[in-house]
Amino acid sequence: MITSGKLSSFKDNIAVVTPGNVKYTYEQIIEFRNDFINVIKPRSLVFCLCENSIGSLIGYTSFITSSIVPLMLDGSINVKLLDSLIDYYQPNYIWVSQKNKNATKLGKVLISLFGFSLIKISEEKYHDLYDDLCLLLPTSGSTGSPKLVRLSYENLYSNAQSIADYLSIDQYEKPITSLPMQYSFGLSIINSHLIKGATILLANDSLMKREFWSFMKNFKATSLSGVPYLFEILKKLRFFNMDLPHLKTITQAGGKLQDNLNL
Repeated sequence: MITSGKLSSFKDNIAVVTPGNVKYTYEQIIEFRNDFINVIKPRSLVFCLCENSIGSLIGYTSFITSSIVPLMLDGSINVKLLDSLIDYYQPNYIWVSQKNKNATKLGKVLISLFGFSLIKISEEKYHDLYDDLCLLLPTSGSTGSPKLVRLSYENLYSNAQSIADYLSIDQYEKPITSLPMQYSFGLSIINSHLIKGATILLANDSLMKREFWSFMKNFKATSLSGVPYLFEILKKLRFFNMDLPHLKTITQAGGKLQDNLNL
């Protein structure tokens, strides 16, 4: 189980660096959790509208370490789809970027942190959630309408520990986020490094932007992850000719690479 105690064991380590060169320690990440504990009942259901930003990350870590169950969604989700999901699942709260003006009108704002707001939906709904349910992840919906995958606390921790062991992740690693948080692969990168006290380079820019590569080089990212489509982009960018002396690990999932993309 990924607990606040586990994360606070690395309290002096830098947990997150943002492109603006703002750094947050593990101790600070845990302290922000207190803001949520004071206003959300345990075992509440929260829609977490994700992006690769400090606000999104703090919401996620606070929820899973406080017995609050997040349903992870793309922060740029279609308004009609979001409305239909709210009608169907009736979450107690939504954690959403303040840039999403439609979502911020759905209820009462309880907390605002780092450009995100915790909104209490007007009508309270009791959810009889299993004690071991940690979070809900949507599928891609490629074979029909999206479904939700239920992950227990043990599922989440075992997956993170298995990845960390296989890749020999330690506190000196610096992965850069190149995949969405709400995507299982992207989330597993965050989890597997958090449990080892590593430093996450929290990039929200596209690989096509110069800012992404400046951030990666300036803070000496040690690993990069992607799906086949991203590796097609990397090839066009002549990534394999770049001078990245600190990059040690490249991981890939989400489908088979084309033969001309194999490393």
